[in-house]
Amino acid sequence: MRKFETLGYEQENGVAWVTLNRPNRHNAFDITMIDELHSLWRELRHDDDVRCVVLTGAGDKAFCTGIDRGVDIPQPSSPYMMDDPMLKVGPKFSDLWKPVIVAVNGMACGGAFYLLGECEFVIAAEEATFFDPHTTYGMVSGFESMHLAQRMPLGEVMRLTLLGNAERMSAKRAYETGLVSQVVPAAELLDTARWAAETIASYPPHGVQGSVRSIWAARDLTRAQALSMAPHMIELGNLDWSDQAGLFQSRSKDYRVR
Repeated sequence: MRKFETLGYEQENGVAWVTLNRPNRHNAFDITMIDELHSLWRELRHDDDVRCVVLTGAGDKAFCTGIDRGVDIPQPSSPYMMDDPMLKVGPKFSDLWKPVIVAVNGMACGGAFYLLGECEFVIAAEEATFFDPHTTYGMVSGFESMHLAQRMPLGEVMRLTLLGNAERMSAKRAYETGLVSQVVPAAELLDTARWAAETIASYPPHGVQGSVRSIWAARDLTRAQALSMAPHMIELGNLDWSDQAGLFQSRSKDYRVR
């Protein structure tokens, strides 16, 4: 794996640890970070040693605050041909179907929702906050609010979007609305993500990836269309019956209660 200018990268026990690494800019995206994330997601499709990903931000102030306002993105003159490089930052856009867990360690706002919208689940530190500043500055929250609308009740998305900078959603409230799956003390954030990621990485990868694709299909397609895909997902991803039987005998019966 090559070195990155704007990302931290480590790999251990089947897990890729990806860190947005511009803490002096609250881990906001510049063009280099956008391109590096996109190319990393594409590379991880070919790395069979990576079976799960944890994505977090450097420092303790912010996970990500969207695109850096100092970035200049030339646009066509026509409003019907907008260039949005941010579309490339999400793993699903890059056709990566390995599970991605996001560990939010501070502020997550604006363009950060491109990432939260394309991950499998979010774990947040108690101090984490979520907000969308677009309307405060006369901008439309388009992609961001659409990502949120897939994960939260309508009224909560409306409130977070329309109040802009005037209100921040706490980690506790994000958990109550379903945006976040677990809230932990900041000191426990990465260990909690590590346990989840290494557990997932210990399972046969095709069964995991087929499950990820099935769940996203259920969200993106009609019920009938999604159900019609299920037999094919099962046929592609299931281990042979004898291998399944071996895992039933050998797997630990220990578990946690959340």
